[in-house]
Amino acid sequence: MTGRLDGQVALISGGASGIGEATARMFVDHGARVVIADLQGERGRRLADDLGEASVFQHTDVTREDSIADAVDRAVAEFGQLDCLFANAGIVGAVGPIDEIPAEEYDATMAVNLRGVFLAMKHAARVMKPRGAGTILCTASIAALQGGLGPHVYAAAKSALIGLTRNVAAELASQGIRVNCIAPGNMATEMIAGLVTGDPDRVAEVAQGMAGTSPMPGRPGLPSDVAHAALYLASDAGAFVSGHTLVVDAGLTSGSGQSMPLFANHAPMIREAGRRGLPDE
Repeated sequence: MTGRLDGQVALISGGASGIGEATARMFVDHGARVVIADLQGERGRRLADDLGEASVFQHTDVTREDSIADAVDRAVAEFGQLDCLFANAGIVGAVGPIDEIPAEEYDATMAVNLRGVFLAMKHAARVMKPRGAGTILCTASIAALQGGLGPHVYAAAKSALIGLTRNVAAELASQGIRVNCIAPGNMATEMIAGLVTGDPDRVAEVAQGMAGTSPMPGRPGLPSDVAHAALYLASDAGAFVSGHTLVVDAGLTSGSGQSMPLFANHAPMIREAGRRGLPDE
């Protein structure tokens, strides 16, 4: 059985850990060659060594345009082309009440979570347009879909990614390039482990805690769940999908939870003035 990405070359920013690492591993398992672009040098090099000849690590700061351009150029120089860009790098960033967030922290958060994705899309398009083919993905969040699920600046950046995805998809569709984003829910990643416990390596502990609050009891959200979504969108299985936001949250933002929703049990229909049952014939 052949892999779903045989012959493809992918660049994954934030690829050294969490969702990026899971996606890099899955893409390689399905026949792709992968450039892992990340600030985390030790983790990135260790992952590239583990994946072997199908992967290289590129030290990348997504807030710097020249660094992103170098990562894209590395993919082309190393493997001959770029078929898929997954702009996944992100941070929690500024937190706190709206009247207390320093403007400098706002700027630094947006530089990673929005500007970095914009720059990645820009330079991916630069090399994809001459070939007339490619897929561009980015990581949004359910914080873009429902209030109260993320810090203010994070939610603003992730909301902007959905609009950016639609606009870039509209531009590039006629040139054979598909653009989509993924909106994960609560995922057991190093970023969340660091936020919750102060130690990014306590992912298993965080996953156990999430299992108790997931809409699917006992089943936490895992980086591999997002990797599967990215695999679908990058492969021929998603060949007619563009401008789409794929939500991966066990139904959380659609109202799913461990308790039954209101009106889940049958009762006589409710009519005007509180009357119940079908109207008299």
